[in-house]
Amino acid sequence: MNLLADLLVTAAFAFAFSMGAHYTGACMGMSYASGAIRPLPALLLMAPLTLAGAALASGGVESTVGHGLLLAATVPVALALATLASAFLLTTAFNLAKVPTSTIQLLVFSVVGAGLAHHLEINWGTIERLLLLWAIAPFAAFALGYLLVRVADRRLLPHAEAPSELVGMAAFGLVAMGSIASFAMGANDVSNASGAFIMTGLFSPLTAGLIGGAGLALGVLTWGQPLLKRVAFEIVQLDPRMATSAQLSQAAVILSYVSFGYFTSMNQALVGAMIGAGFARPSGKIKWAAVRGIAVGWGVGPLSGAAVGAGLTFLLAYVHLL
Repeated sequence: MNLLADLLVTAAFAFAFSMGAHYTGACMGMSYASGAIRPLPALLLMAPLTLAGAALASGGVESTVGHGLLLAATVPVALALATLASAFLLTTAFNLAKVPTSTIQLLVFSVVGAGLAHHLEINWGTIERLLLLWAIAPFAAFALGYLLVRVADRRLLPHAEAPSELVGMAAFGLVAMGSIASFAMGANDVSNASGAFIMTGLFSPLTAGLIGGAGLALGVLTWGQPLLKRVAFEIVQLDPRMATSAQLSQAAVILSYVSFGYFTSMNQALVGAMIGAGFARPSGKIKWAAVRGIAVGWGVGPLSGAAVGAGLTFLLAYVHLL
């Protein structure tokens, strides 16, 4: 590979690394918050499951990113590099600020900004479908989270008192749901980084998923705790039953999207599910100040992605790399 291709692989791995850290809270935050699992075991469990999801279940989403966003047979390596650099820089900035955001939306709008700056035709049909699906996801997760808590409260013992066996079952259920969410995250999010390999024709989907999945897993293990704690403790106070319902709702929404070759925000689905679970109980305490801060991050993300993606594309063109 030439220097630009080497830089693209490095940038993809770095972006995947940043995403792995970013989504620890979205996958294992509920298990950790409830005391079902400690931070290190949570991260050690999450990392291989994330890699498995990326390697085995990301093909449809890889195709959407690789061939569905820009109407071009192949994309210049330098342009793909600009989109990844944009998404990586912005994700890292949000990580440092400890604000969950959507890396998917950062990546997609970085591609849009870079494509417009390079005078490529955008597949606006795909963008419109993604925008609609992104808008639906948190509300679908909200409704499912609300419903699951209400059903669980009717069918199981009252949440105030529960035998130790049920407490243990709840802890096991939470860890199981976090494990499913970790697999779903690998399938859903790896293409943010490795989709660039499909755009440029550098690697097959399997190889792309393995490279991106390795970056995700390493990010989980080495830089995952700050976002794990942020999502776990600062949005809604949930008991184990509510947390299990929220995590199951998130995983169901994500995996349903992935099965059709689309992707959506892990954090937005989880926050929607958590708020739904909170609304299902009179005692649910939603910390609206934290929710508002996260919502600002979601709103700023796409605009910043488009701006930085375009800016980096102009920069590469200025130095005659595009």
